[in-house]
Amino acid sequence: MNQEILKIQNLNVYIGDTHIVKDISMGFLRKNITAVMGPSGCGKTTLIRCINRMHELIPTAKVTGEITLYGRDLYAFNPIYVRRKIGMVFQRPNPFPTMSIYDNVLAGYQLNGVSLTRQEKDHIVQDALKKAALWEEVKDNLHRKGTFLSGGQQQRLCIARALAMKPKILLMDEPTSALDPKATSHIEELLIELKKSVTIVIVTHNIAQASRISDSTAFLYMGELVEYESTKKMFTVPKDKRTEEYLIGKFG
Repeated sequence: MNQEILKIQNLNVYIGDTHIVKDISMGFLRKNITAVMGPSGCGKTTLIRCINRMHELIPTAKVTGEITLYGRDLYAFNPIYVRRKIGMVFQRPNPFPTMSIYDNVLAGYQLNGVSLTRQEKDHIVQDALKKAALWEEVKDNLHRKGTFLSGGQQQRLCIARALAMKPKILLMDEPTSALDPKATSHIEELLIELKKSVTIVIVTHNIAQASRISDSTAFLYMGELVEYESTKKMFTVPKDKRTEEYLIGKFG
């Protein structure tokens, strides 16, 4: 039986006076891809930012409820440790523009002051780029700037940067929305391969994408978790009228 790696219980998130995430409880299974869907402004990004405590970078954010990683309270850990274990890939590719491809992959270690030998660095870079299906394309240009890559390659570099820290969970906030269909297809194939070793939570507006790659889907509406089910079941027989209307494109 697949093990629950992360559990959210009665999570409420406020930014200033606005109640954005409303009493959400859900669990995430190991080596699964979970899609988080819903119309704009329904709390999807806020929810995943709480999972690696990025909401703490917003001074007016307040959170109640519990998030546990392997049964341990996420808020008892140092946030830097949390962000190493729970990586994040954003909507737009954001390699560090002044850094080479090589240094971009190692950026997490550099930012956290972790010293590595040259041999360790070489191994981490090669391993992460291979996992991100980018090694063959960049191995002869590792010391060129990451920004010389195409959009799809830059996003895979950002995935490699997250994977270099050996995370247990990878959070992705619409990682293909800025990419063309071919690059999107590359990333989707990559995610299906990556779920063998890492749990993936992906925010997506793209219903077809969720149906192609996710094992489970959560549907959020106005900050509430309306439905959370296996993707196949939800897309075939949604339980809630709002889910059905979203899936057939009545709103979004």
